[in-house]
Amino acid sequence: MKTSEKNVVETLAGHGLKPSLQRVAILHYLQTHNTHPTVDDVYKALCQKIPTLSKTTVYNTLRLFAGHRVAQMLTMDEHRVCYDGMTKPHVHFVCKVCGRIYDIEDRQAPELKADKEYVDGNQADEVQMFYKGICAECLRKQDTRGDKEYKN
Repeated sequence: MKTSEKNVVETLAGHGLKPSLQRVAILHYLQTHNTHPTVDDVYKALCQKIPTLSKTTVYNTLRLFAGHRVAQMLTMDEHRVCYDGMTKPHVHFVCKVCGRIYDIEDRQAPELKADKEYVDGNQADEVQMFYKGICAECLRKQDTRGDKEYKN
């Protein structure tokens, strides 16, 4: 399904968020670019279209979206936080060579049965699952160069 501005406005309103120009643009970007962008990526993509947009606004908006479950915040490591416009549970793959993040469609993602679920006595309100390794594209490149194995 193609995401329209109207769908984005309805999504924001449905989550109790005012659909400002910046919010609509940021969510539309997330939902139409399956690249799992960082704050910097989103800012660079939109700052020409919205000259008044600041990196702080993008950061605060993405955090707001994650808090209202309009987008997922993916903490890949201590240096990299990405965002995903697809909120239904799904699995990710992170390539240690090129850094790309891919959605894995054929793996079942763990799912909470309610907004808050108890797991071994702990209250969980979010689940993230991702694999790390070498993506198929990087493996093909290594094979053509004759590399035997990936060195981290």
